[in-house]
Amino acid sequence: MAAHPKLGTGWVGARARVALSWASVSATPRKPNLSRGEKVIPGLWRLKLPLPWPLVPHGNAFAVADGDGLLLIDTGIHSEESMDNLEDALNQCGLSVDMVHRIVCTHAHADHAGQAMSIKDRTGAEILINPALEHMRGYVSDPDGTLDYRLSRALLCGVPPEAVERQRETRRGMNSGFDRVLEPDRDLVEGMTIPSDLGDLNVIETPGHAPSHVVLHQPEGRLLFSGDHILGRVSLYYDVGYTPDPAGEFLASLDKVASLGARLCLSGHGKPVNAIPELAAANKAAVEGRLRAIRSSLATEPLSAWEITSLLYEGMPEEPRIGWFLPETLAYLTHLAILGEVVRDGGEPVERWAVAPAASQATAAA
Repeated sequence: MAAHPKLGTGWVGARARVALSWASVSATPRKPNLSRGEKVIPGLWRLKLPLPWPLVPHGNAFAVADGDGLLLIDTGIHSEESMDNLEDALNQCGLSVDMVHRIVCTHAHADHAGQAMSIKDRTGAEILINPALEHMRGYVSDPDGTLDYRLSRALLCGVPPEAVERQRETRRGMNSGFDRVLEPDRDLVEGMTIPSDLGDLNVIETPGHAPSHVVLHQPEGRLLFSGDHILGRVSLYYDVGYTPDPAGEFLASLDKVASLGARLCLSGHGKPVNAIPELAAANKAAVEGRLRAIRSSLATEPLSAWEITSLLYEGMPEEPRIGWFLPETLAYLTHLAILGEVVRDGGEPVERWAVAPAASQATAAA
């Protein structure tokens, strides 16, 4: 296999696998997205809820027996059909939305917390979520303003103006996936315990994917409600611009979770899996691989974040490259800058990144 002109032979295979994965996902005909409820263990039910996104066709909520009612972990997105979808999934388990008296959201993304307020309106349930909610409040209260900010950042990263305008036309006026700004009744923070019939669920803060992210650990049953921190496959995404080092925070969170001794991963997408330490290790390996690829891409010349993203994810369609993979690249560049390995030139209208002088000298000396 010929070496990539900037990334070498080691990245070509990984990049090719990413491209093949995209093609298989986007080209495979999909069954209609239907809600489904199923028992996992006594007192715990998985609720598979439809999502409007081709690459992420469903998300999970979990119903947990809690005295004479239910604890609902995550809620699904808000849409015209979303409450009916949730009710249908619960009915398949012999349950009802009206039984929900407590809602715990693993993080403030729409597919996990979008209809929390609507459920509260219906049942009076209290809502618990981590208080680091800036990334949600701005987007929900002013989605077009948030879009303008993100697209101006994309221009600074080197995305061509015509591509930015295509994104603006496509995304302007889109529904946020929340019925309104989420206002919790209690803050969900490290060290709290949430009672349930499964036993106490310990709250562990795991920022990275989102500043508000937490997981819930039930130690006796070795259960982990992992939200989007760990899925049954490696899938990396970061909210960028709200915390100093999202990628570094994610790596530290993986170490916390891997040390818990939990086995059954009840994640925000996909089926439950018994492989938490292995999945944490796979996520760390994926991040390290992307960091190595970025170091290699900058070895010969300064590049914009968009140029690096296009090298790493060659063949990806424009929309996910801008919306998903560019923020991921920015998270890794920020992490490498904190480590002292790269610097940005602060240029306008496009800023570029380069190997830091000290790092370059150390490499030459080695």
